[in-house]
Amino acid sequence: MEQSGTSTRLAGAVQGLTSELVSALRSGDRFRLAGAVATGHGPGTTADPSLAAVRVVGADVVLPSVLLRCPPPDPDDLSVFGRAVHAYPPPAEASPAVAWSHWAMRRALRRLDASFDGASDDDAEPGTAWLDEAPWQFLTHQLAVLAPLALPGDDCAVARVARSRPVDVARGFVRAVRRRDWLQAAGAGRWLVLLDEVPPTLGLDTGLEFVAQMGGTDARVALQVEAAQLMRTGVLV
Repeated sequence: MEQSGTSTRLAGAVQGLTSELVSALRSGDRFRLAGAVATGHGPGTTADPSLAAVRVVGADVVLPSVLLRCPPPDPDDLSVFGRAVHAYPPPAEASPAVAWSHWAMRRALRRLDASFDGASDDDAEPGTAWLDEAPWQFLTHQLAVLAPLALPGDDCAVARVARSRPVDVARGFVRAVRRRDWLQAAGAGRWLVLLDEVPPTLGLDTGLEFVAQMGGTDARVALQVEAAQLMRTGVLV
């Protein structure tokens, strides 16, 4: 029962944090991470799931500063981000997607915080062997999980894999829509707006609008669609 309650609180914290990010992307206002994360509790405790929520959302917690013409996060916001990076390192048995998510957070923090001591083995890119020959269905699922890596002008091994398989990602987007997996469809759509040679018959703009509508109240879906549409229309720094 306690584990279930903790999971419920974490899910609620993720939705709340993501909702605030969506609002910031839509309004263009500065997003205050420090105001969204409680203080005075240890990370991961049942009393304060908000820092764990930062780790779940990953590098997207600084997305407004990356995509919009707004000032960089304040030092206290970066301090919260850094706490989440340090409090939840990937365990030795972590999946490649978890390792990449942690790497993306470290990269984002290193870019935004000149005081961040990022010189460590964690700065080396994880490998992509698990993706290189992956079936298109699995590839799309993994790319959707790693949607925070889909940023204009950014390069990494995962992005290069995505760029080499635009048709497969498009197929995965259609499959996710048909299966009503709106979060996966939104994440795949975010990648697709950055890829060349996407089949024009896909109707990506209409597809993203449909995903946003069908995603309902899931703020995670809204965040990925909002990011995709901002990148699609070029409303960026």
